[in-house]
Amino acid sequence: MLYAAVDLGGSSGRVTVGQIKDSKILLTEVHRFKHEPVQSEAGLFWDWQFIVDQVIIGLNAASDLGPITSVGIDSWAVDYGIINKKGEVIGAPHCYRDGRTDGLMAKLKAELGVEYIYSRTGIQFIFFNTMYQLVAEKSSAIYLDADKFLMVPDLLNYLLCGAISTEITNASTTQLLNVHTRDWDWEMIEKLGIKKEIFPKINKPGQQMGVINGFGRLDGIKVISVGSHDTASAVAGTPLPVSGDSAYISSGTWSLVGLELKNPVTDKKAMEFNITNEMGVEDRIRFIKNVAGMWLLEESLDYWAQSGQIYTAAQLAKEAALLPKGAVIDANDPRFEKPGAMPERIAALCKQTNQKIPQTPAEYARCIFDSLADAYVKVLDQLQQAAGVKVNSINIVGGGSANKLLNQLTATATGKTVYAGPVEATVLGNIITQMQASGEIKSLKQARELIKLSTAQEVYQP
Repeated sequence: MLYAAVDLGGSSGRVTVGQIKDSKILLTEVHRFKHEPVQSEAGLFWDWQFIVDQVIIGLNAASDLGPITSVGIDSWAVDYGIINKKGEVIGAPHCYRDGRTDGLMAKLKAELGVEYIYSRTGIQFIFFNTMYQLVAEKSSAIYLDADKFLMVPDLLNYLLCGAISTEITNASTTQLLNVHTRDWDWEMIEKLGIKKEIFPKINKPGQQMGVINGFGRLDGIKVISVGSHDTASAVAGTPLPVSGDSAYISSGTWSLVGLELKNPVTDKKAMEFNITNEMGVEDRIRFIKNVAGMWLLEESLDYWAQSGQIYTAAQLAKEAALLPKGAVIDANDPRFEKPGAMPERIAALCKQTNQKIPQTPAEYARCIFDSLADAYVKVLDQLQQAAGVKVNSINIVGGGSANKLLNQLTATATGKTVYAGPVEATVLGNIITQMQASGEIKSLKQARELIKLSTAQEVYQP
């Protein structure tokens, strides 16, 4: 059986076909595309129609390989689109880095109380959470015409098969889901003055949402709800040991450092550390904290490219490995949150902290990697304290797991054994959820054993 996984990140998307062959999961990437948000007078938006068109191109390419059993969609979190009472998608989804939420987080924390919000949702306070986006949306004409809001993967599901529902792993990132009841927090929604009727029903990974309709030869393919937050799929696709003593880092545009728990932790210590409790596949809790991640390097590469200096992340990582440790900065400093001249901001922070300013792109890359490893140490300590667990190893997955220098720096800085890979954890997590829905595999435990057999991991010692 063939399964199509649509995986959308903040700067690129891809469609991959998965199948079990010779007792291993075989992946075939059939389409990949780059995309970026578009700035207009009205704000920063995703290039929505382009994304939709590319997904359809990818699904058609998947169908070239044979009959597709089902499709599952995952994407970045917090962003959404709106449909009106006629069922039309009105406007493109805002990009989470848009400035419309500036100042709202502080305002709502003061009005509702930090403990009130966190004890109910267990979600990390970040300025772009859906809660602040919807409050900012209340003054717009689109909001007044809204029938439902749908997270990005759910919006694509709607376009493919007409389902109006929100998958729980992405719903949990909104800061509007009660992590204890696993339903929308209606009391808090009322306090915020957001229309209750725009909230869709909630579903879990593995549920069939419908079949594709209106897309020619794609029609009839089942649409399966997967861990629609890409990190939820990435964690599902991480071959974590059953002992529960391993942390994970989903390394991409963001680095998500976390533990997999059975129950949420929403006490004062977790709140002070600003750790998030997001829902995972099979009702697991993703106890996670965000670190800036490869965003710092991606923006730096764009900055240098504007002056004709073209580099790749792999090239700079190779050069940086030959350099000594230099400046170490706070990778989560607020000045790095928005797009822009990242090397200039790094230089300013180095100057402010009386450290030597990097002079070459390779030196900037080394600074970024050392700073990420330093951030991992701090976050890992906070996670262990808050959850009351001891971690013995770290599993790094995602695109960043191919960065040998960062892997070694992480092992050395944390004093933990690092297992790197699979790079394609998100796609694997998406695919195994579809395989469970079809009955081809029986459990997440079995799926992770299959993933371990199917992928090669590199080991890094402190």
